[in-house]
Amino acid sequence: MASPIEQFEIKPIIKLGTIGNSEIAFTNSALFMMIALALIVLLFVYGTRSRSLIPGRIQALAEMGYEFVANTVKDSAGHDGMKFLPLVFSLFMFVLFCNLIGMVPGAFTVTSHLVVTAALAALVIFTVIIYGIVRHGAHFFGLFVPSGVHPLMLIILVPIEVISFVSRPISLSVRLFANMLAGHIALKIFAGFVATLLFAGGWAILSPLPLVLTVALIALEFLVAVLQAYVFAVLTCIYLHDALHPGH
Repeated sequence: MASPIEQFEIKPIIKLGTIGNSEIAFTNSALFMMIALALIVLLFVYGTRSRSLIPGRIQALAEMGYEFVANTVKDSAGHDGMKFLPLVFSLFMFVLFCNLIGMVPGAFTVTSHLVVTAALAALVIFTVIIYGIVRHGAHFFGLFVPSGVHPLMLIILVPIEVISFVSRPISLSVRLFANMLAGHIALKIFAGFVATLLFAGGWAILSPLPLVLTVALIALEFLVAVLQAYVFAVLTCIYLHDALHPGH
């Protein structure tokens, strides 16, 4: 049985050269990112090209996706947060499509790599910091100073608030990465059990047991794929709300 970790290996497809001792290549990870991007563009360009009063299935799907993200931004970040709708919408759709594409047998799960999820989380946090400082100046750092607290308590609370803020991109990236990684490893293991039992002579009668569990895990992984994209979008909105309203 192949190693369950093998499916996460980044493999070069086209070698583009080297910089020092580092090889530059177009990889399977980059390929599936481009596939996800192409499918997103196809959905929303093709789905909204007619702009029918009575939408077809694809247009209804595109409109439903837009309304869902717009309502999420409005509920989590307020009306002021709607200026960040393009960012949140892009992140949600990219994570969602990468997660769902990873469920296709033989496909590569882009979001199972920490470097990808960390880059997305860094984009969110740097947006919060830059926008917060540009809009509020030094007042933005009031985010780390709870109001109505005795000055002596600030010695303890300010470092806690700073650590909490710094941990946000870590938790945002690790949550997505860990869920996708663990789910795909579990699927690979149980699918391997099915194949092993089928070719194990008298043990073949037991093969339906891991098969049923594998089917259940697949359904759960589809739910997790959608849920993790939603959680990523919601947390992004909450963090952006702090950039809009840094006061406690």
